[in-house]
Parts: sequence; structure tokens; C-alpha cells
Amino acid sequence: MKQRTTTSRKRDHVQLTMKKDVSFKKKTSGFEEWEFVHNALPEINLSDVDTATMFLGKKLSFPFLISCMTGGYPEAETINRQLAEVCEEYQIAMGVGSQRQAIENKTYHRSFSIVRSAAPSIPIIGNIGAPEVAALKDISSIQKLADLIGADAFAVHCNPLQEFLQPEGNTNFRGVLNGIEKLVKGLSIPVIVKEIGAGISFDVAQRLTDIGVRTIDIAGAGGTSWAGVEILRRIDNKEIDWNPFWDWGIRTTDALQEVVPLKKNIHPKLTIISSGGISNGIECAKSIALGADMTASARPMLKALMSNGKKGLRITIEQLMLECKGAMFLIGVPSIEKLQFSKNLIRKK
Repeated sequence: MKQRTTTSRKRDHVQLTMKKDVSFKKKTSGFEEWEFVHNALPEINLSDVDTATMFLGKKLSFPFLISCMTGGYPEAETINRQLAEVCEEYQIAMGVGSQRQAIENKTYHRSFSIVRSAAPSIPIIGNIGAPEVAALKDISSIQKLADLIGADAFAVHCNPLQEFLQPEGNTNFRGVLNGIEKLVKGLSIPVIVKEIGAGISFDVAQRLTDIGVRTIDIAGAGGTSWAGVEILRRIDNKEIDWNPFWDWGIRTTDALQEVVPLKKNIHPKLTIISSGGISNGIECAKSIALGADMTASARPMLKALMSNGKKGLRITIEQLMLECKGAMFLIGVPSIEKLQFSKNLIRKK
């Protein structure tokens, strides 16, 4: 029964994010409050602009990750294979969805392992939820999940809001930090800690870096509301209005401003991934200028794939890359390294 519940929930999540409006209702990611100062004399050629970067020891053509989304049910194998094939083609990174189901049952292991088969050279990121990490007696099960996909890093998603609203959610979060520390010390690959759309604050980031976490995905509010997804899934207790939680969370740009000072002032090797409502390449560029090292998106990529196949996903990625490269050209910045912390990004008055 437990395995069927996890499998059906994963299918529900994908179907709802594709068919329903699960965006934040009033809250935005905050990127509209920032703009680049146009440089009419960039003194570079467009061909000089290089969007390449390093992530998890591998070179990417563009600082972008198709973020953790799916796996663990029959149709997910095809989806993950196609996502991975396109990521490999464009040399961008990819994360799989929560691998909790792969712990519970081996039936759909191929829906996860197909990713490495289809994408042998790019960074691949595994994924498990915080409550599962809190309950760990040892890390062997997580190491097996990492090995299953040949992961370059393993993400722990901290999603208390989603678990609170999920009809079958697990709200046992006591001990998560200790569990993450076990993974940091014991796994053979780096640990990434991420939210899933409610943002990470300075305090949380500081506690994570104190135990050795060196990659944080702030995953702020403003894109897909996973609270909204779970509210739509609820069929019990209709007398309770869950909608006040739909827009809960720290906006993406605000979360960046919370976490980036740790990188600038304390942990210069901290890698920050900006995600949460990134809808175009200019917002990718803004994220880097605000201090992020990488950017990520999930639902828009999956939607492009589900609507128009790999061709649709290719078009979406090429659009992102062109917009980011164009923004860099128009402010006279030739590299991702020089784009980071650029003074050419200002807050609108």
C-alpha cells in the first residue's frame, strides 16, 4: 500500500503541474524589481560572450540545471530519459525527482537509472526528502540511491510546507539537520540542500554551512506553488480552507539576498543555485548578477517536453541561453565569472 501511495502521488504531482494553474497567486519571484543598466558601448562582440561554467567538477555550456522533478512511476522512465538526452545534448545539469519510492520498492528503479544511461557526461543529482533523512539510522540506503543513478551530488529537499499540506504528508522534521550532517560526512559525493518553492533564509543557510553543506538551492517563492499542488490534491476535510498557505514563502530574489552574504563574507566556496519562478534567460543572468553560481527550473522544462516533445524542450533551452547571452552582451560582460556580482544590475526605484 505504501509503495502504491508514493507512486500515485508522483503521478498526481506531474499531472497537476501540467494541467492546472499552480503558480503563486499574488507573490512574484521578485526579478521584476531588478534591471540591468544598458551599455551602449559594450566593447565586446556577441561572439565574445561565453556562458560556460563549472559545476560539480564538470564543464557546462550554461549555468543551468533542470531541477528535480520526477521518477518512481511507469511513465517517468520515458520522461526522465528524454530530459536527460536533451541535457546531455546541451551540456547542462539535471536532477531526478525524489527517490523515496526507490527505497520502498525496486519496481521503478529504471525510471531513475535511465538518466545516467542517457546522459553519461553531465552532472546528475540524486534526491530524497528531509523527513527520510531525519529517520536515517545509517547512510547506506542513500549511498545506494546515489549509486543507482551514478550521481555527482545528492540533494536533500526540505519541504515542511508541502508535507504539512500533503494529505499523506510526513511532518517529522526533528533531526533533519543531524541527518544531513551524517550525509555530508559519509556520502562519497557532495550534498546539496534545497527548498522546493518556499525559499531558504540566512539562518537556515548558516546552520547548513556550519555542518559542512557547500551547495544550497534557495528555491524561492514565485514560480510553482507546491502548496497549491497539495491543496488541489486534498479530498479530505473540505471544511478547512487551506488557501492562505498558497502564497507562503520567501521570494526568490529575497532568498538570494539572504544567502549570498554567506558566500561573500564567510564561505567563498559556497555554491548557490537560484531557482523559483525563473521564466527566462534574463532572469538567469539577474540571478548570477545577484550572486548565484547556477540557475534551475523544473516545471517550465517539463511542460515544454510534455507539450512538444524534445523539440519543444530544445527550443525552450535555446531561448534561455540566447536571452542570457544577449543580456551579457548588452551590459558588456563576456563571462559568467564577470557577470557574478555585476554592478550593472540595479534595483528599480
